[in-house]
Amino acid sequence: MNNKLKLTDLETLQEAAHCLKLLAHPHRLRMVQMLLQGEYTVGELAEACEIPSHMASEHLMRMRDRGLLISERRGRCIHYQIAEPGLASIIQCVEKRFGSKR
Repeated sequence: MNNKLKLTDLETLQEAAHCLKLLAHPHRLRMVQMLLQGEYTVGELAEACEIPSHMASEHLMRMRDRGLLISERRGRCIHYQIAEPGLASIIQCVEKRFGSKR
């Protein structure tokens, strides 16, 4: 093997793979895409994804539990924000490769 080749250790790549698997869902990608532009409530994200609030909440909790998002309860609403700035690069890559087909 080339001694100059710099590779990430497999344990770190395993963690990256788990994170990418979590993001590999159209609703989660849309939510991240929105949250990169600002803070949203569960209801707003659910509406944009055309899914019930309980389903949006499940997606958001999984991403929050993985450290990708943060949430804050204000009254009866839960507001979400991006916690992992690296998500911007992932979404940029998706947008560049697949574009916007409206």
